[in-house]
Amino acid sequence: MTLARELADTAGQQLSERNKLINGDFQVKQRGGSHTSGITYNNNDTSYTLDRWQLFSDGNDIVDVTQETTTVPTNGLYAIALDVETANKKFGIAQKIEQKNCVDLIGNEVTLSFKAKVSATTNLDNVKCAIIAWDGTADTLTDDMISAWGSEGTNPTLATNYTYENTPANLNLTTSYATYTTTATIDTSGAKNVVVFIWSDVTTTSTGEFLYVTDVQLEKGPSNSIFERKSYGQQLTESLRYFEIRTAQENNNERLAYGMAEGSTSAQFGFHPKVTKFKAPSLIVTDIGNAQTYDGATRGISSLTMAESGIHYCNMAASGLSGSALGRAIQLSRDGTDSPGPTIALDAEI
Repeated sequence: MTLARELADTAGQQLSERNKLINGDFQVKQRGGSHTSGITYNNNDTSYTLDRWQLFSDGNDIVDVTQETTTVPTNGLYAIALDVETANKKFGIAQKIEQKNCVDLIGNEVTLSFKAKVSATTNLDNVKCAIIAWDGTADTLTDDMISAWGSEGTNPTLATNYTYENTPANLNLTTSYATYTTTATIDTSGAKNVVVFIWSDVTTTSTGEFLYVTDVQLEKGPSNSIFERKSYGQQLTESLRYFEIRTAQENNNERLAYGMAEGSTSAQFGFHPKVTKFKAPSLIVTDIGNAQTYDGATRGISSLTMAESGIHYCNMAASGLSGSALGRAIQLSRDGTDSPGPTIALDAEI
């Protein structure tokens, strides 16, 4: 037996793949690094923001969410910043873990750890965290896990089939980064999925106050180990299982899809995801007015919708073309004049 294996056995911990969370240091941002009101990837309650992290808030536009690159711990690069936009409301972030990735946690003691700070303790003086079990149908978690936010200091009431596995308590954050931990045994009968939740439990906030979080880890065992910092490539690949976005950059340079004309005004485009998706995805299209189709001549396009959706392959229907011909090969790209280029996103979040 190698020394490394002996040390691992002695500590009762794996040396790698300990962290059940994806993008725990918030380095992947396929939807962009800023989430505010009035944009496609916004800051509404239950919106997904930085990859794999879902925003929960007592209403919409409660906090802006950004990828923080300045206010970070020593030797860190990124954090998530939650900037209060609507005063006196609770808010937080959560990650729901696919059953395949957390089944070994069910029935065992687990530890959640993370680094966090606040911009001031005047109002943001009660931040909590929770390990939550879902005992409904596996991988079909209710989107909004908060039934009622409750009064200040009262833990939010969870929706049906969600259960707190620990007793959330005030962590007493300061204006300096520190590591916070909580431990629980996931013993809810019939538990199928695990969720981690970090939130501000106060209703006396002021606009412009910040909560910063990074290096979030959930692992098996009664104590936390050093944060497992996975490579960007690995975390991007893991994130692609749940969300994937492609943007056309230049005219006929980065083509979004290839397909075939169905006649003079419509076409079908095939789209192969980069990785197998968690579930059949929905389609999000932005800036379609900046797209073009091309089959030897430039054709317009007015809409793009999902015709068939699967975990390995999707088929999209385009309309608004003019002058094409049945059976002609056709491609979808940027029109070469307008910016930004059109984007296609496949959303397969839990």
